[in-house]
Amino acid sequence: FFLFIRLLPRSTFFPYTTLFRSTEENFQEVKTMNEATIAKKHEEVQVIREKISKAGSTLFVDYLGLTVAEVTELRVKLHTENCEMKVVKNNILRRATKEEGFDGVEEHLVGPSAIVVGNDEVTAAKVVYDFAKDHEKLNVKVGIVDNKVTSEADLKSLSKLPNKEGMLSMLLSVLQAPIRNLACVVKAVSEKEN
Repeated sequence: FFLFIRLLPRSTFFPYTTLFRSTEENFQEVKTMNEATIAKKHEEVQVIREKISKAGSTLFVDYLGLTVAEVTELRVKLHTENCEMKVVKNNILRRATKEEGFDGVEEHLVGPSAIVVGNDEVTAAKVVYDFAKDHEKLNVKVGIVDNKVTSEADLKSLSKLPNKEGMLSMLLSVLQAPIRNLACVVKAVSEKEN
């Protein structure tokens, strides 16, 4: 038993002995901790900044009141559409948007925030607003679409538009309509002559 006690550090039995270390040791320890923390936060800001700059659209949402299962369900829906949701501290979001040059986002970053990043301009907004129909506690604060700060009302109207593939199919059907009508007329004329 006495051998075991000798192997334990002195601070185990006398926790206040750490208080009596020299202030220089404490200062150096705190200084290295602060430098490491600052470097980590700077790295987080750069990661978020890169995500915002590469994204077609970025939405800042308030998820307060959603259960873990609901947030997981939203993340799965976003993932199937090649979008991503990440919970980020407001200070990091403020720094990232400020460094990227987006003014007007800071005043919306109050309370818990998450970013939803999408590859195109419509998909992320569409998924978030479809999910918000069933879950009223999910609120969109503001967004960045096509490198411009966009209000919540504009994002809502944007979510009602079809995605890129839908728009292309609509355009093709409009372009095909005159040719199809001409083909129908030619067919009708040829049948009438026979």
